[in-house]
Amino acid sequence: MFYGQYEHALDGKDRLIVPAKFREIFKEHYVEKFYITRGLDRCLFVFAEEEWKNQEQRFREMPFTNEQSRKFNRLYFSGACEVLCDKQGRILVPLFLKQYAEIKENVIIIGVSDRIEIWSKEKWNMFFKDNMDSFESLAEKLVDPKQK
Repeated sequence: MFYGQYEHALDGKDRLIVPAKFREIFKEHYVEKFYITRGLDRCLFVFAEEEWKNQEQRFREMPFTNEQSRKFNRLYFSGACEVLCDKQGRILVPLFLKQYAEIKENVIIIGVSDRIEIWSKEKWNMFFKDNMDSFESLAEKLVDPKQK
């Protein structure tokens, strides 16, 4: 559902303009509410409400008696906030999430199929540089698991 890479900046009130392409998708699918939380690799994950409920159900099924499950769920869900786009297509990035993702002002917003990721520009550039050379070998291992 979400694809592409966009560069934006937070305004003085920590609001971020959601890319127009993503706002069009929200409109087409009647999405009004989103959830933003801590993502992996120090980015932020943004889910439409329906996908968030799918994620929540999946993680709820993890046994709370398992220490790793408890830790993950605590960190993941304690960082979650419900957000709405304002009339200008902006969302508020809470300070604690901004700090977690080490976002100063400039961000890269990427679509990763069922979610949106928000990265500090510096972190995204480092991730991309460090991982782009392995793109083909990752494809071989993940797309065709028979390859080793």
